[in-house]
Amino acid sequence: MAESKRTWTYSQRFSEALPTQAHHQELDFMNVLTGGKLKLVQAALRLITESRSLTSLGLRELAREAGLNPNTFYRHFKNLDEFGLQVLGYIAEDMKSGVRELRRMAESSEQASHDTVTFVYRYFQSNPAATTVAVRELHGPSPLLRRALETQLDASAREMAEDIIDRQLVSAVPPETIHEISRMTIRYILFRAMDYIEKPEQRENIQQETEHFINRQFRGAMLDSLSQSEVEALALKLT
Repeated sequence: MAESKRTWTYSQRFSEALPTQAHHQELDFMNVLTGGKLKLVQAALRLITESRSLTSLGLRELAREAGLNPNTFYRHFKNLDEFGLQVLGYIAEDMKSGVRELRRMAESSEQASHDTVTFVYRYFQSNPAATTVAVRELHGPSPLLRRALETQLDASAREMAEDIIDRQLVSAVPPETIHEISRMTIRYILFRAMDYIEKPEQRENIQQETEHFINRQFRGAMLDSLSQSEVEALALKLT
């Protein structure tokens, strides 16, 4: 009975934590923006989805899309980099808070992998414009935005590793290796983001491949301390 109750409670909290299309149809930070600032953000996200980078937008083009005077931009932002930092900062915090809650409830590394991947890809699907910003600006022309994104990715990886270590989900793997795998995982997920958004028929496969990637990294790390002969002996026992 206790096990059943714990499973039900986890499933309920997992379902509640996942982003939904209705909740994230527009980014939550839109709810705290008003007037010209809100219009500029919405206009930029519309333009970016048309295969544009954030810093390639012209202020006149942005203002025209927003239906505002070009000078309005400078009442709210010093430049496009400052605007981009605000958007990227929100995306990171909004996504990290939800996924950390799920990882802290996980009972195994496989469950943590599944929940992390499900949450993040659902977030990407619900927020395609925000995801497009993150993917494009990681390799975009602005050094400031590239550094900010790298910092956010490193922070996400560090939090993932800390959660896994705190929960002792892969106790046989050294902490430094967990951090290394977490860094690779975060970048791999972002690498697959646009495929997940743009190819709905492949979403299930992309999610499964991502989970397999994470699980194989941790399982392989458990064998790092074994010699080749020990690995072969272990394989024979399992066949």
